[in-house]
Amino acid sequence: MAPAEAADPMWPRQARVRASRQDTRDTWTLELALEGEPAPEFAPGQFHMLWPFGVGEAAISICGDPDAPARILHTVRAVGPVSRAIAATAPGDVLGLRGPFGRGWPIDEARGQDVLFVAGGIGLAPLRPAILRLLARRGEYGKAALLYGARTPDDRLYPAELEAWAERGLQVLSTVDAAPLGWTGSVGVVTGLIARADVDPARTTAFVCGPEVMMRFCALELVRRGVAQERIHLSMERNMRCAVAVCGHCQYGPTLLCRDGPVLSWEALRPWFAVREL
Repeated sequence: MAPAEAADPMWPRQARVRASRQDTRDTWTLELALEGEPAPEFAPGQFHMLWPFGVGEAAISICGDPDAPARILHTVRAVGPVSRAIAATAPGDVLGLRGPFGRGWPIDEARGQDVLFVAGGIGLAPLRPAILRLLARRGEYGKAALLYGARTPDDRLYPAELEAWAERGLQVLSTVDAAPLGWTGSVGVVTGLIARADVDPARTTAFVCGPEVMMRFCALELVRRGVAQERIHLSMERNMRCAVAVCGHCQYGPTLLCRDGPVLSWEALRPWFAVREL
């Protein structure tokens, strides 16, 4: 491949599935490797466009370690034809890949501050690279906490990693919507955990990812507790087709999320969250 092509995220590549792991009843994590070339570096919060040939293409957040970009990881929830086809791939299968694309989490800009991660369901996957970046440079940040909400204990992603992250200096608090007998954690919405986060709102940068209704109420609660609007960052999900701000499918208010996002501040998003069915 020519150098110009190798540097162009629009250039289609073949990515072979090296490993596949089922995480929950409807979610899989795939490890991919590019055919004949190294994987490009990515920023936490960016995404790839993946396509199973003959089915379609979808934007999937990168959930790997940004300090080890050669190991391409994607956690995929099988909810539609494309994501189901991606999740159904097995080691040795090949997917099309473009990217990385988008504006990611400003985790490097948060150095010296307290950091709060708030995730709902599969929203933990796009946050994972930012969490790994913080833990790799733990001494450069203040206090750090992860609040994670899932439907049930069995629907939580990366349970072993949650424990390992706590051992590395990240406060980890989990809650579920419904739990069986024997569950000793919290039951309820993830916003209920915000008061328990060991961070100083006045010096906190927050990264929030999950369903839009959950992100809205989290942002409102964070502002109420003193976190500045411009330091609350949300990852928005829309139907992305081209990934380079041409087709308009991902327009949200004045923004095109594939180019201007998917990560945007609450300060920028707040007016558009007030528009019904936008």
